[in-house]
Amino acid sequence: MASVNVTELIITGLFQDPEVQRVCFVLFLPVYLATVLGNGLILVTISVSKSLNSPMYIFLSSLSLVEICYSSTVVPKFITDLLAKIKIISLKGCLAQIFFFHFLGVAEILLLVVMAYDRYVAICKPLHYMNIMSRQVCHMLVAGSWLGGLIHSIIQIIITIPLPFCGPNVIDHYFCDLQPLFKLACTDTFMEGVVVMANSGLISIISLFILVSSYAIILISLRNHSAEGRRKALSTCASHITVVILFFGPAIFLYLRPSSTFTEDKLVAVFYTVITPMLNPIIYTLRNAEVKNAMKKLWGKRNLETD
Repeated sequence: MASVNVTELIITGLFQDPEVQRVCFVLFLPVYLATVLGNGLILVTISVSKSLNSPMYIFLSSLSLVEICYSSTVVPKFITDLLAKIKIISLKGCLAQIFFFHFLGVAEILLLVVMAYDRYVAICKPLHYMNIMSRQVCHMLVAGSWLGGLIHSIIQIIITIPLPFCGPNVIDHYFCDLQPLFKLACTDTFMEGVVVMANSGLISIISLFILVSSYAIILISLRNHSAEGRRKALSTCASHITVVILFFGPAIFLYLRPSSTFTEDKLVAVFYTVITPMLNPIIYTLRNAEVKNAMKKLWGKRNLETD
């Protein structure tokens, strides 16, 4: 029998029940809009406000941009699919989704590492902070984060593109990811799976080790600070640590254990593709008086201009 090259894939989605899917649509559409608006508001506020020009805000605006793009690679298609009877994506579209999902996911991980390094220098070497974290260095670190994500994603896609897809074309997920796609290949993908997991796993484990080490050193060094300095530093670090836990917790749950039921995996994936990008701007702005004040000034000016 001649093999047929698959050009279209069917996505099973999150749930099969149409009623549940409609409820999910009503829940997740406002979450996605809040993600874009919340992160967009941070981007605009930081770029317009003269008071928010320290390195921390350069990184925070980059993180907000990554969050908008990262969420937009998966969520709009996922939301529209909730109202579709048959959820279809082309193989090329599937590969594009995988590419951007991994590119932006790793860029975010590297940005979180850069932000931890920034806090480490600010708290542990305050006298040398402006020399070490010059604007040029900040822009290079941001560019390096994006470049790291790009290289990681190119490797993942180079491994995936040559695989033959000739048989089943149903992906048991609500978006395209490497492991569900590998299950559809008409060849043994054990080695490809190992390389892909090593590529993702190494970046995650090394980054997590750096993050944990940085915040441990910061917390130890805070013992030598004044009560006011300690409170301010802890408030900033608490936001960073919360975001790190929200991002890495689900990822570790998914990737550092044997594959179990895909329903469980899908629900965990919803957390870091849909929920976490919305929570990040809330976490950073609620705990940051400077950002809140800048937003009040910015929108106060706007209201005065429109009156």
